[in-house]
Amino acid sequence: MKSFFANVWTKRVVSVLSVVYTYFVIRLCYLSIFYNITVHERTSLCIALSGLSLAAIIIMLYTRKQLLTRICSFLILPAMLPVVMLYFGEWGMIIPIIVVGIVIMLLSGAGEGIKTALATMILLAYIFTALGYFMFTSFFVASTKEEVIGSGVSPSGDYRYRIVNTIDSSEGCTSVYVEPNTADIKNAFATFSLKNLERIVYTTRPSIEKIDVKWETQTRQDITKHYNSISNKIEVTLTDEELKDLGYTYDNKLMLTNLSASRKFALNKTASDVDPVPIDQLNQEQLDFFGIAKDAEGRYYVKDPSPELIKKNGSEPGDRLYFNEMKPKALKYFNNRNVDPPTGITYFNVQKSHTVLLNSLTDEQLAKLGVSDKGDVMTIVIDKNSHKYEEEGEEDTQDEQPTSEESTSEVSEEENEQEQPNSDENSGEEAPKQEEKPVEEKKDDIDTKVIFRYYVAELEDYYNVDSRKLSFELLNS
Repeated sequence: MKSFFANVWTKRVVSVLSVVYTYFVIRLCYLSIFYNITVHERTSLCIALSGLSLAAIIIMLYTRKQLLTRICSFLILPAMLPVVMLYFGEWGMIIPIIVVGIVIMLLSGAGEGIKTALATMILLAYIFTALGYFMFTSFFVASTKEEVIGSGVSPSGDYRYRIVNTIDSSEGCTSVYVEPNTADIKNAFATFSLKNLERIVYTTRPSIEKIDVKWETQTRQDITKHYNSISNKIEVTLTDEELKDLGYTYDNKLMLTNLSASRKFALNKTASDVDPVPIDQLNQEQLDFFGIAKDAEGRYYVKDPSPELIKKNGSEPGDRLYFNEMKPKALKYFNNRNVDPPTGITYFNVQKSHTVLLNSLTDEQLAKLGVSDKGDVMTIVIDKNSHKYEEEGEEDTQDEQPTSEESTSEVSEEENEQEQPNSDENSGEEAPKQEEKPVEEKKDDIDTKVIFRYYVAELEDYYNVDSRKLSFELLNS
């Protein structure tokens, strides 16, 4: 038996368990960055991790001269740095793993010089990271006191909400947050909740003592009918892939934007007319005026590109410079050239539109865009006599905007206005073009407001649970 455990191949095989433990630590590091933790059984968690860590120490000391164990010995402490910072205070979980990392680093089979150098770098990383983290949270994170006065889950179980009273220097405010209820990672000891998915769907000042929440189930068809009855100009913003699936091409979505008054006049429009103007609507004379040409296949290109523009795009002289093949830097250069030098007024820009009218989408297309057949709608009931209040506008909650083409379906500016606290829909969206009349029923001093619809959340991809992006906002959670 002694010869079996002394065999080098036995140690190499057992050293694989060191990799398993290190993977567990790295997984915990990943969770600490993107998830908040709620520990249910601190004592049980501490005992379980202590037992697991004791077994890991024994295995690593037994295989300390093996290459896999040596590598693992230098990964545990760096991987635990985010855990210590972001889960600060969960010592029953942190201390057993830190002890393993320290012991195996000091007693690993690596050379003394390597251990000393790496240990020094790791120690400095802990010191400077801790200093930077606590300075950030002290100076850049507002210190307010919050009290949760209500919480619950929607009937389908897809969403959960909480109502928070915030105490500040302005008589406080009351906010309603909604987040998905399906993105948690749960085990017997703790629950990990994905960070930065909460959306403020309603805010009022000063704070109030009670908000009654009601949920109901509405169908996709009914909500679409409701929005189309409000306006026939509500737009939905789609990705390139979604536009292609709906039959749109790059060229028939090209628009003239930022039109100056003189350029609007050239299109027989007034200075007060809003842009953008689809290029498909221009006749040959107007296309010539803007220096744009159209081939027999309906593709648009720059009529007489300058040598600088050709160089920016990396094209050969004499080649047609199609807009759908133009590099971003070349298109930016083209748009920047359409400026009046003395005044700096932009004449016009050419860019692809990603919006379509909501009333142009069929029910089948909405389903293809990810809107479920039916879902949860949240309504709040407020007794104005319980506390005098006034609603805040969207500027107070306008964060987390999907601004790139990589974002999935999102309702356009008109739709966004319907989702703001001021117009009784989901907040935190782009500046509105058209206001929606709030869904209200006033009986004496009772206000009833719809503040959240699953329809908008799915169409705008409010809750992309598959997205992971590093940002300073992760430090605020």
